[in-house]
Amino acid sequence: MRDNFREELDDIRDCLVEMANSVGSQLSKATTALLDADVTLADLVIASDDALDATRESIDQRCFTLLARQAPVATELRTVITAMRIASDFERMGDLAEHIAKVARMRFPESAVPQEVRPVFLEAGHVAEGLVTKAGTVIAKRDVEAALELEGDDDAMDQLHRQLFREVLSADWPHGVETAIDITLLGRYYERFADHAVNVARRVVYLVTGERRVSAAG
Repeated sequence: MRDNFREELDDIRDCLVEMANSVGSQLSKATTALLDADVTLADLVIASDDALDATRESIDQRCFTLLARQAPVATELRTVITAMRIASDFERMGDLAEHIAKVARMRFPESAVPQEVRPVFLEAGHVAEGLVTKAGTVIAKRDVEAALELEGDDDAMDQLHRQLFREVLSADWPHGVETAIDITLLGRYYERFADHAVNVARRVVYLVTGERRVSAAG
């Protein structure tokens, strides 16, 4: 009975790693759609969000079943609860990728991103993909050291977010209010995506150590 329980936990962990990979792919496609005004790719990201939602619901249901049938305690209980919370983080990250794709679609056939800030969004995409890739590794290996590194990695996204604010608030911003709002929202989507990746890492630290070194938001 306990062997089956551990096998189920291992399988749920593998599903979470797959979610991380899927979310990273979605973010990458959304960034490309945004920068290239690629409406086909944007539509693909939007349509794919349902699959991530279904995966989250499946993981939740499996965790509820384990709680009911196995009555886990201590580390095993933390494992089940943490899995549900991580799945929620990944679902939200998928939603944020979808939001980026929707902005790209809304401004088609024009690009939502002016030339001046294209490099910032290109870098934000790279940073976000790196964060979620590392988050997947942290889950797979329960790597506390790598999890703690994510806090520092997120600083790069915060700097990019501040850079975008400086651009849109500058006196010589030439693109008007509507574009400024787009850029502000997009910057927030990337920042929140990174924040959720950090949340995942914090949850793994708690799972492994039982300590909340930094409280996870959300």
